[in-house]
Amino acid sequence: MRETPTWRIPFGIIALFIGLMVYGVVIARYAPGLIGGWSGLAQTAVYVVLGLVWLLPLKRFLIWMETGRWSAPAGAQAKKKAD
Repeated sequence: MRETPTWRIPFGIIALFIGLMVYGVVIARYAPGLIGGWSGLAQTAVYVVLGLVWLLPLKRFLIWMETGRWSAPAGAQAKKKAD
């Protein structure tokens, strides 16, 4: 456990919030114009994908917030491979 606070965690939370807000506004602004004429099922699939795609970079972002590196420490990667 970390004994001293780091600036990365509050900065990361604020950046994540702002990034998600921008992403949501962009999707809400442009997606209906692009897929508005599609069937309801196709629109649902697109919105599900768009609702989940922001999760892809989240793991590395959370690692950076915790460690200051963009990838997991070497010990954590070796442990994961052993499992």
